[in-house]
Amino acid sequence: MKAVIQRVSEASVTIEGRKVADIRKGLLVLIGIEDASTTEDIQWLTSKIANLRIFGDENGVMNLSVKDIDGEIIVVSQFTLHASTKKGNRPSYIKASKPDIAIPLYESFVKQMEADLGKKVQTGEFGADMKVALINDGPVTIIIDTKNKE
Repeated sequence: MKAVIQRVSEASVTIEGRKVADIRKGLLVLIGIEDASTTEDIQWLTSKIANLRIFGDENGVMNLSVKDIDGEIIVVSQFTLHASTKKGNRPSYIKASKPDIAIPLYESFVKQMEADLGKKVQTGEFGADMKVALINDGPVTIIIDTKNKE
């Protein structure tokens, strides 16, 4: 499981002209699921994201988490995070899970993220053609792969 976490001053997701998610200060989390992803990966990753200290404290030092600042989160499924570009110029997505595996894991990820954050998490729509808008604050972008958790 891979996540791209972006600290944002605002972010939104629009599908077919309809805004489905809209936050102010917080995190935009792009999540890529592969067949090897587990419930343990979900629990580890959501806890890591909720407690990641990437917001400035009173001294401007990145010392606060999204929970500490009462920030918001949007989670967007993005299978392209598992793109392989080793051969040629057309990426292969063979490592990304098919919907029958990915959807339940994505839904579990969102529920666990809400439990770790202690409030509702906004989302995109799995498999939809989404327009994601954000103002990356910093910019701060962190990439986490659960294969590298040890």
